[in-house]
Amino acid sequence: METSELLRNITTLPIISSGLAEEMLAGNFRSVFKGQGMEFDEARHYEPGDDIRSIDWNASARFGTPFVKMYREERELTILTLLDISPSMHRGAARGAAYANYVREESGGKILHGRSISPYEQGLICAALIAFSAEHTDQQAGAFFFDSKIEKVFPPHKGRRHIMALIMAALRYQNKIPPRKDKHGSNIAAALAGAQRLLKKRSLVVVISDFFSINWEQEMAALCRKHDVIALRIVDPPDLPWQGLITLEDPETGVRIEAPAGTESFRESWSGWHKERSGHWENLCRRSGASFLELTTEADAPSSLLRFFGSRGFGTRIFNAGHRYKK
Repeated sequence: METSELLRNITTLPIISSGLAEEMLAGNFRSVFKGQGMEFDEARHYEPGDDIRSIDWNASARFGTPFVKMYREERELTILTLLDISPSMHRGAARGAAYANYVREESGGKILHGRSISPYEQGLICAALIAFSAEHTDQQAGAFFFDSKIEKVFPPHKGRRHIMALIMAALRYQNKIPPRKDKHGSNIAAALAGAQRLLKKRSLVVVISDFFSINWEQEMAALCRKHDVIALRIVDPPDLPWQGLITLEDPETGVRIEAPAGTESFRESWSGWHKERSGHWENLCRRSGASFLELTTEADAPSSLLRFFGSRGFGTRIFNAGHRYKK
């Protein structure tokens, strides 16, 4: 997708995000979006009728007279998005281009399909939706952009200007695939640990990635113990669009293999591998305590997120949730 077209799509999201914010408030994250609960404000002398459970025993012992703790509701919430910018997140664009060339050759020069959207572009649309939803509820929004390390940090702030600066920075990575700095791919664990260091109070953390990474489970579990975490996995459709002998390349490591894409056995193995990997990812999220959603690049991101936040069961996947956001 062209950058200008993607930006046009994103500029329509503030209207859609008002509905998403309402669903967030109505769903299981209601307590999160209304704030952390009660925060200690002050202590005062005990009065008849006060709940004995609110007695401040330390202050009472120190001053020799009963004191009770007073609380105020803490309304402010921080929403932090961790967006994967690694090479594998851009593979959908290359996949679409390669498929276009294949179809053009097989159809005598005619192009028989629409434009492709990459996992990164789909992830950016989701990140923008969440940021605009935070604006509607007057919350702080921030972001990490990460690859093998954290590349850029936007500390949480309020306001449309801050959100647009974040989105414009993310757009710069759209057509610029980061060079391979090592053979280890994206480092989700480092991003999760960075979020843990940054956030001082309970927050909502959304991790947007294809999760082509290993050894992030411990950091995810640690983050979930202190914060509400959503793992949003962006994937290409599991079908293989090519026929015949093809070359497949791992965008993270550069490793290439020849594959007989036209054989039924290979297609069955390909589909089985994707299902197995998806199930494994779900189990890791569930054990870590994170809510999770799997979204294809062909799905309608706004509708999918509306259903996800509006549902009561956040531990369920949503597959192929409609058409692409906008062609």
